[in-house]
Amino acid sequence: MGELSQFLPIILMFVVIYFFMILPQQKRAKKEKQFENNLKVGDKIITKSGMHGRVSELSTETVVIETMAGKIKMERSAISMELSMKLQAAK
Repeated sequence: MGELSQFLPIILMFVVIYFFMILPQQKRAKKEKQFENNLKVGDKIITKSGMHGRVSELSTETVVIETMAGKIKMERSAISMELSMKLQAAK
């Protein structure tokens, strides 16, 4: 019993770290992957670098967005959010 009580604080620390750090990160990654998979041509989006544009072409790994300056090809993972989602969050 004495040996178990010595390791109990360390075990509790790992449980707390899991619930406060690892689990939320997994949920965030799952939500982001679902967002990437639900993209469609014509969606107005914002990239992680802050550029606004409209999706004009989609492939499995990349997306072509149309901005006021022209078209840009980038990775799907570089898209932060859909513009309509940002507008809904502001309300």
